[in-house]
Amino acid sequence: MAKLKLGPIADDKPVKVTVELPAALHRDLTEYGRILAEGASPVEPAKLIAPMLERFIATDRGFAKARRTSPSAP
Repeated sequence: MAKLKLGPIADDKPVKVTVELPAALHRDLTEYGRILAEGASPVEPAKLIAPMLERFIATDRGFAKARRTSPSAP
């Protein structure tokens, strides 16, 4: 099994978002979904975007530091 940054994708109620992606990025997301599925039905690229963004934000040290030092942080 490939070691990917994302784990299983939760089957949550989707929220519709419209975004334009470069064709190369869409192909990469499609391939990522195929590899993540491990032989099951491939994960659709649209279902990968939110978990990838969540992971990116959660591991962005600069963002975390800025958030901690921001006067408007809760």
